[in-house]
Amino acid sequence: MNQPSSPPARQDDAPQIAQCRAALFDLDGTLADTAPDLVAAVNKMRRDRGLELVPVEQLRPFASAGARGLIGGAFGIGPEDREFAPMREEFLANYETDLCIETTLFPGIAELLDALDERGVRWGIVTNKVGRLTMPLVAQLGLAARAGCVVSGDTTPHSKPHPAPLLHAAETLALPPERIVYVGDDLRDVQAGFAAGMATVAAAYGYCGADLPPAMWHAQHIVDTPQQLHLLLAALG
Repeated sequence: MNQPSSPPARQDDAPQIAQCRAALFDLDGTLADTAPDLVAAVNKMRRDRGLELVPVEQLRPFASAGARGLIGGAFGIGPEDREFAPMREEFLANYETDLCIETTLFPGIAELLDALDERGVRWGIVTNKVGRLTMPLVAQLGLAARAGCVVSGDTTPHSKPHPAPLLHAAETLALPPERIVYVGDDLRDVQAGFAAGMATVAAAYGYCGADLPPAMWHAQHIVDTPQQLHLLLAALG
């Protein structure tokens, strides 16, 4: 799905953090630093073609957009190009083979999730990553048994910025959307959260893309570190 080009209009009646009883998180760039393994998958494609490898930091901003972002950043082509579809399958195969080699939770995220669990606050994951990659990665990160729900990019007919994945997560948690906060590091996350009627938090410590800075997404809150996010979510429950 193409990256949205404009932020959502800010909603004055959006729910506040203190009203919320659960939290949903994006995966790549919000809970986990998956960029090293994602970049390794696309760099394998370059190596197989006799091309120089691209530094991780150069491709890191593209990581939240998955295959589309990484292939675009590494090869300069997009879904409209004839070569994209087979290259996407090649990328996904590379990534699936080495899914969690250097991927880790961002510093402070483990403590944040522990604190939510200790307070009995339910939390879940909503990502655009396809299920065949999401589920084993979440398991390898030790989150599968703890998350109240895990919604992948192909769980519903639509992916973010459409609200369907978030509404599906709310239904799974048996909570109305206005009692949930959604945290993500991409404009699509904020748009999906607004559309679903949830409180929104922009994780500026994540990948964030290159189109618009988080300050222009009109999220209700922006956090620069997982530690700031921990303090913000202390009002939950």
